[in-house]
Amino acid sequence: MTAPLTLTIENAIATITYNRPEKLNAMTPEMAQLMWDAVHRINASDEARAVILTGTGKAFCAGSDISDLDRYATPWDFRNRPEYCDALRALLKPSVAAINGYAMGGGLEMALSCDIRIASDKALLAAPEIKLGWIGGGGMTALLAHSIGPSNAAMMVMTGDPVDAAKALQWGLVSEVTAPGALLERAHAIAATIASRAPIAAETARLNLQAAYNMPLEKAVAYERDLQAICFATADAAEGRAAFAQKRAPVFKRR
Repeated sequence: MTAPLTLTIENAIATITYNRPEKLNAMTPEMAQLMWDAVHRINASDEARAVILTGTGKAFCAGSDISDLDRYATPWDFRNRPEYCDALRALLKPSVAAINGYAMGGGLEMALSCDIRIASDKALLAAPEIKLGWIGGGGMTALLAHSIGPSNAAMMVMTGDPVDAAKALQWGLVSEVTAPGALLERAHAIAATIASRAPIAAETARLNLQAAYNMPLEKAVAYERDLQAICFATADAAEGRAAFAQKRAPVFKRR
């Protein structure tokens, strides 16, 4: 049986692929556990320096499999389930969402939990939970409001209607739109560029961006300066300075 979620690590890039195309890559509790397992493996790996998330077939991910939601005995059990979006936010390495098709509900939340989002021009993105009687619970409202502003976030969350790739680009929900056949190539190019940079600095930049959302400006600048000092003390920073002086490419070792 084909695994519904796969992880590969090659050339410093980890690729998580949702692989349940017959169900539009809808997530099950078992897939959520596989996501946590993949994140733990990536975080522990010095080889993996950047992460790509994508899906097979015509969907990135359609969110949680609705047919699985009745398995929870109580709403409290549902509230405390292993959350696949939490897994993504636990990643230490920079991440790129390659949105190849439908990104709905929890699928959109997973894309929003990535650092960079690019989309196929066939992609559709939506927060459709309101059509079924609830709202998103994996960070939908906060992440959308940060990404596209409160009015556009309200439009998506309160109507549940999808936006196409062109609108997503206009709103800043994604950074780039490509032809479907070029999407993974472009995602790998972005991830390869990130993977070529000093790994500790890249991971620190991710941490700093996340913190900046939650801090007043003065505290955010002070925190950034602290993180800069930590990076400056690494062997990779010394290597970067030496390579610059010697006019050669640096060799970073995540040290």
